[in-house]
This record gives sequence, C-alpha cells and structure tokens, in this order.
Amino acid sequence: MTDTEKKNTLSGSLEKARKILSTYHGPKIRIMEVCGTHTHEIFRLGIRSLLSEDITLISGPGCPVCVTPVSYIDEAIFLALEKGCTILTFGDLVRVPGSKMSLQTARGKGAKVQVVYSPLDAEVWARTHPEEEAVFLSVGFETTTPSSCIALEHAIREDLHNFSLLCANKTMPAAYRAMMETTDAYLYPGHVCAIQGLSECREMLALGMSGVVAGFTASELLTALAVIVKKTQEGKPFLVNCYPRVVTEDGSVQARELVRSYMQPCDSRWRGIGTLADSGMELREEYAAYDARKKYQLPEMNGREARGCRCGEVLQGRITPKACPLFGKGCTPEHPVGACMVSSEGACSAFYLYG
Repeated sequence: MTDTEKKNTLSGSLEKARKILSTYHGPKIRIMEVCGTHTHEIFRLGIRSLLSEDITLISGPGCPVCVTPVSYIDEAIFLALEKGCTILTFGDLVRVPGSKMSLQTARGKGAKVQVVYSPLDAEVWARTHPEEEAVFLSVGFETTTPSSCIALEHAIREDLHNFSLLCANKTMPAAYRAMMETTDAYLYPGHVCAIQGLSECREMLALGMSGVVAGFTASELLTALAVIVKKTQEGKPFLVNCYPRVVTEDGSVQARELVRSYMQPCDSRWRGIGTLADSGMELREEYAAYDARKKYQLPEMNGREARGCRCGEVLQGRITPKACPLFGKGCTPEHPVGACMVSSEGACSAFYLYG
C-alpha cells in the first residue's frame, strides 16, 4: 500500500468514526476518560464538540496530582519547615493548596523547594548537594512509579544517606472498581496499560465493566470512542485494545518487577474518594532508611480541603467542574483553590482552558 493509499484509508476510517460519534441516537452512553491527559487532549482537539447529545464524557480520577490528598501536601510542608529538608518535586505540586498553605507559600516562609523534571534529577541533586537533606515527592500511577524506583536504586548504589522518597504512588484497579457505578465504559489510559498489560482490564471485564484502551492522538481517541459506541449497542460487556502499537497483553514485565523489588502495596487515601485498600505503593521495610515518613518520624496528618471546593466530586465523576461554585470565580489557574485547577492534567483546568 502506498503512502497516499494509507492516508486515504486513515481519512476514511476517521470520517467513519466521526459519523458514528455525531449521529448516535439511543440510550445514553457514559464514557469515563480515566486519564487526565485524555481529558485535556479530547478538549484540545475539539472532540467533545463532535459528540451527539446521547454520549456523555466523564472526567475521572486519573490525574495523580489531583487525587493526592491534602495531607500529603501538609507532610511535605512539615518536612520543609520543621525538619529543614529540601523538597524536590514536579512543578504542578508546588501550587497545590495544603490545609493552610501551598509549597509555593511555604517557600516564602523559608522552605527550600526545588522543581525537578524526573526522579533521577532529584537523585542527582541530592548527590551534588550532600549537605542538604533531600526529599523527592514521589507521586504518580503505574507509569511513573518505575522511575522513582530507578532513582532509589541509584541512590542505594551511590550510598546516599541524604535522599529519601515521600511516597504517594497509586495503582488504578481499586479506582476502576470504585467508579463503576458512575460510568458505562472506561477509556483506559494507554500509558498505564503499557506497563500493566491487559490483565487489570480483563478483571474489570469479568466484573461486567466495559472499556477500550486508547492512545493519545486525534485518530486514536476518535477510533476508541467510536468503538465504545458501536460495542455498547451490542448489549454485552467488552474490552478492546485500540492502542496495540504500544500496549501488549503482558505489558512491561521488567518495569513491574523493578517496582516489586522496592515497593509493596498499601492502603492509600484518594482525594474525594477516600481510602482504597491496596491502592497505593510504599517502600519495603528493608528500604526504610529511604522512606521520608519513617526517616523523619512524620506525625499523622489529617488534611482539610478548602471550604467550597468540590474537587472530590469532580474526581468521582459526580459533577462537572462548572457545577462547583468556585469554578472560574474564586478558583482559576492563576489563583487555584483546588488541585484539579492546578494540575496540567486536571479536569477543572481543562474545562477552564477549553470548555
């Protein structure tokens, strides 16, 4: 097949997908984009404007910054202000409000906060600043957790004693189960499935939950959504991998083994959802010296959400961001009240920027 023929075939397929999405009329179909990147890309590409009124997209809990609880920010601020640690973090977390302040505000009170672009950058920073007690804020799902483990592996190899992780790493299966009543089908995150393979999606299928694994380009998202609409009309649960160029049945066995060698499952608190059993990852006991909670004997903290913020309901798919009384008024990207407005993957920021 020539390049021209390939382009014509793709164009025809996309036009067919557009027609399916725009002309569907029937029972309402609720599709949850679990991944925050999917939410933003669907908005940015104008895909929402193509959908018939009988198709509803729901933004789910797939933004790691958004689901990280307020108490985690409070812990990081405590480490910075009370223990004198240097906090190494991705940029989004700096502006997320804690119970009393954000890391950005804490910086103005003397907290040492450094923005890094990867866990390995944090390990390098600790190695080149041996006089500092460096704590990396390790957040994220299955996609990013292996990189935190690689940084830890390097720190152990270099015999670093001034580097530790404050873990808020999470895994998706418990959240998939918690959201089942809110949606009819999941748009599964392709990058998570690239690590985990299809086994977790098949477990959801066994529970009667439908879903399609999707990539991130316009054609991949249109195709995945059209497949959901067509398969839903067949009246039985389904699972389709629409991202086969990246996602395989078994995923990345090496990445999962790396994580298992350093971390183990634990109960974890999700903003708005509550504590989900075995939905988090913590360092194994043999690596307690690199666990910031144990190393600095952190007290238990119960974070307090800002009054009026409804991020929790947004993350559960129970309301859209526009239903929050603070949206676009007291809460904007310039002056965020909730994490969903701060994060570059947050539903509130997507609705604000594109909605």
